[in-house]
Amino acid sequence: MGKGFFHVPVATNEPVKSYAPGTPEREEVLNTYKELYNTKMEVPLYIGSEEIKTGDTATMHPPHDHKHDLGVYHKASKNHVEKAIEESLKAREKWADLEWEQRAAVFLKAADLIAGPYRARINAATMIGQSKNIYQAEIDSACELCDFLRFNVEYMSQIYDEQPESSEGNWNRVEYRPLEGFVYAVTPFNFTAIAGNLPSSAALMGNVAIWKPSDSQVFSAQVIMEVFKEAGVPDGVINMVMGDPQMITDVILDSPDFAGIHYTGSTTVFKNIWAEIGNNIHKYKSYPRIVGETGGKDFIVAHPTANPKQVATAISRGAFEFQGQKCSAASRVYLPKSLWAEIKDFVVEDVKSFKMGSPEDMSNFITAVIHEGSFDKLAKYIDQAKNDEESEIIVGGNYDKSEGYFVEPTVILTTNPLYETMCTELFGPVVTIYLYEDDKWDETLQLVDDNVYGLTGAIFSGDRYEAAKATKELQNSAGNFYINDKPTGAVVGQQPFGGARASGTNDKAGSKLNLLRWVSPRLIKETFVPATDYRYPFMGEK
Repeated sequence: MGKGFFHVPVATNEPVKSYAPGTPEREEVLNTYKELYNTKMEVPLYIGSEEIKTGDTATMHPPHDHKHDLGVYHKASKNHVEKAIEESLKAREKWADLEWEQRAAVFLKAADLIAGPYRARINAATMIGQSKNIYQAEIDSACELCDFLRFNVEYMSQIYDEQPESSEGNWNRVEYRPLEGFVYAVTPFNFTAIAGNLPSSAALMGNVAIWKPSDSQVFSAQVIMEVFKEAGVPDGVINMVMGDPQMITDVILDSPDFAGIHYTGSTTVFKNIWAEIGNNIHKYKSYPRIVGETGGKDFIVAHPTANPKQVATAISRGAFEFQGQKCSAASRVYLPKSLWAEIKDFVVEDVKSFKMGSPEDMSNFITAVIHEGSFDKLAKYIDQAKNDEESEIIVGGNYDKSEGYFVEPTVILTTNPLYETMCTELFGPVVTIYLYEDDKWDETLQLVDDNVYGLTGAIFSGDRYEAAKATKELQNSAGNFYINDKPTGAVVGQQPFGGARASGTNDKAGSKLNLLRWVSPRLIKETFVPATDYRYPFMGEK
């Protein structure tokens, strides 16, 4: 029973630590890295109150040292997924009825645990399992996950505070009920923060979740579950299952209690899931909520008035941080011919200065791509670019998987604006540049817009009129649009993230808009003195 109108702590972005030489955080994370690296981890299924070890296991390996054994994770059978559904629905009875401030307290505690005692552990796990350098791990697994948890609590309180007007004699109020059933959270390898946010944002609003992390992110997913457990997330509220993704999804989507999916991953898989939901629609108690972010083919386009050094830095950071494995990474660039020589020199200088290797060596800017499948795909496209007449390698172009899945940051120059690497999402450290005639700016904007994706994009211009024109002409090209900045690095509470077209449903993670997808409002009208006569004044005879 509520005993007050509670105000949650004001959400602020978690400060990013520097990890400069000599700092205590640097020493702590390196020590934790060594400890985790040399300790075999065994990750169970988390179903209800049980930690289940099925005996059907898969091994985990650092992408930058794929021969090293980090341990195993256990894989679910169909029976385990059905049990997860059963346990989630059982947990829902109490969780959905729990006062909102109690749910808020659980996830605020989770944020403080990540910011404090778990910070080095979750960062080190992300460095090891996903090959992120310390800065990329810090802004992701520590800071962004803290931000999601804290800002979501604030957004929840704002949602609950939005109430309808009442007229004389009655009181109108809205309950923001959790969905009837359970939510399926499917998360990617590239952001530990997304892995934590997709199940927890739904759970915060009173829902229960079945979470399937990426096979390539289980190492840090284990730490997320440790945090949730210590923070007091009750058994069965967030269940974690790993295994055959098609089997897990089929069992989930076959349940009449399936209420929604919170997804980040490939466009093709999301479309297939959407189709399967449609085929099963007559089974469900309610129309499921379908929320997904599905990647992009993100752009940088520079006007002839742009500053060459700024454009070059946006390319170097936007295309190559975390080996280009961000949904928002710049992978197609449109430059005026008049600026090319200068931008080229700056970019080549940057790329040649990059150090590449294990994230344990903090002087490395570039580490490995996530797995052999990614490596092989990237190598194929790089080799193709070396041989095609309409493309050339400006810098990079080498790769080696003998010890880790290392792909050199590679810049391709093409004479064809529709060249394959200008259109296909590669998800790696490869960027393709097309040069346009300076007087073809308007036509170039049309080229930029003519793409199936619509996630992020950036324009550089020293001319405000042309910046305004690009902003208008490219209004459907990017859900996150940047003027004179790289197209990566969205911050919770500042740049809500998501795109449309083939990039997803644009439900903006890190905003109220996303949380509204996980509630089903109920309007309650209470009349204090009900009418006792059906007749209205207009019915009078005189």
